[in-house]
Amino acid sequence: MLSETIRLYPDRDDVTLTTYLLADSPEMLAGRVRPAVIVCPGGAYLFCSDREGEPIALRFAAMGCHAFVLRYSVANRNRPDVAMEDLVPGADPLARRPSALRDLGCAMALVKDRAAEWKVDADRIAICGFSAGGHLCADYATHWHAPVLSDHFGRAPETFRPVAAILGYPVTDYLMERWHEDESDPFAKRLHEMNLLSFFGTVSPSRDVLEDASPARRVDGRTPPMFLWATSEDALVPVEQTLRMAAALAQAKVPFEAHVFESGPHGLATAKQASASSRMELDRDAAQWMDLAEAWLEKRMALPLLDKPAWREAAEAAGEMR
Repeated sequence: MLSETIRLYPDRDDVTLTTYLLADSPEMLAGRVRPAVIVCPGGAYLFCSDREGEPIALRFAAMGCHAFVLRYSVANRNRPDVAMEDLVPGADPLARRPSALRDLGCAMALVKDRAAEWKVDADRIAICGFSAGGHLCADYATHWHAPVLSDHFGRAPETFRPVAAILGYPVTDYLMERWHEDESDPFAKRLHEMNLLSFFGTVSPSRDVLEDASPARRVDGRTPPMFLWATSEDALVPVEQTLRMAAALAQAKVPFEAHVFESGPHGLATAKQASASSRMELDRDAAQWMDLAEAWLEKRMALPLLDKPAWREAAEAAGEMR
């Protein structure tokens, strides 16, 4: 595996793309290209969670896909020494929308530009995100064809098209009345306010701004197929956010699959030990989501396998096997 961290912009060290490229081998694909997944961790647009980065990328790599982890524009510039209570959301215009959207567009263009070098199938690149990263991927899935990307980068809209999107406990509609589970929870309330300040620069964005940033309200025939999952116990991003997106996809006749697990808090990531810091982040039922996502992905991102191993075909052609 080749893993390296690449700066997306020469003058910034906080927006990066880390590669998890599977080594080529004559015993496997022998030079044929693989599909890929770009992973966007969550963190309320305040930081990018490590728990939703590398552990997720390694699981996709285990499926046979090349994987990438994007660290996009956030309030604390991904400095690990900055505690949440010390953040000053809204103070950095680089953290505001559409910065993260363009970061993902830049990452997609980079992977497609280097597809031949990295043996990536440029037509089969999916995006996967969690919580705020799930919002980013949903936002991107409904904006990949928009001028906010093509005009900004001076490239054709098709450059930015993803083949599919996988969203874990995402925010999909900023205009929903019930934003988080318990309005009396000081932590949830503060986190919500910090998210708005960081992402929009104000705690009171206009309805037009919120609507444009609500991907469930922008789904159309150009939106790629989606895999959605969440838990009904999520107290930070209520399950209605996932169900709202599922309903929008159904109405637009966009292929999708959705799973709601009964138990589990917000931010489960893999829901296994690989991404956990405590037992609260483990859930045997919710951990099934990656197996379900793998089966779903194989319908549109199956590896280019031969009917028989190359050595066997060669031996049969030479008449050495009957």
